[in-house]
Amino acid sequence: MSRAVIFDLDGTLIDSAPDIHAAANRLMDRHGFVRFSAQETRGFIGSGVPHFIACCLRARNKAQDADLQAQLVEEFMAEYEASVTLTEVYPGVPEMLWHLSSDGWVLGLCTNKPQGPARAVLTHFGLSDFFRVIVGGDTLPVRKPDPAPLLATIQATGAQDAIYVGDSEIDAETAQRARVPFALYTEGYRKTAVPEIAHDCAFSDFADLPRIAPQFVA
Repeated sequence: MSRAVIFDLDGTLIDSAPDIHAAANRLMDRHGFVRFSAQETRGFIGSGVPHFIACCLRARNKAQDADLQAQLVEEFMAEYEASVTLTEVYPGVPEMLWHLSSDGWVLGLCTNKPQGPARAVLTHFGLSDFFRVIVGGDTLPVRKPDPAPLLATIQATGAQDAIYVGDSEIDAETAQRARVPFALYTEGYRKTAVPEIAHDCAFSDFADLPRIAPQFVA
């Protein structure tokens, strides 16, 4: 019986917040808005590019300008795939992916990051070959926390059982709605305390995941 581990990306496998912050500030400079702090843009991450841009504009009192939002989404997407120079892989991730793959786990990715940038950053770090399936925020008509992307990822792996690994409230809600066990990586982009986030287990060191996963998947 095959089993899968499905991962979120931003804040889970990679710390992409510095690149996203830099890209957002390039937009702000271009359009004459005040720049953001790293903490501000980090709080906008997790629900996809349209939501991210909407948060940026809301913070600059331009939330009602639909034309500007559409323009900024387009401009952001135009440079998103190349925004990898400030991103870092979290400690232990490559070794953990190798360990799980060697133990026979099927690996998949379910992220609200658009599929193109997701594939680009995985390729940049030499991680893309670990993943049988990559579902991005633009793969389906809906995004997380709708459970459909996670369920589609699991189905595409061909696995009978799966666990989802993420770092945020959105990931927790997605897993809960999909009725999939959820492992919370505590060092990512969560906005609330760990006890306030629904999870089946929590961890801070990826070296622990190969031991944790079998406890929740047959």
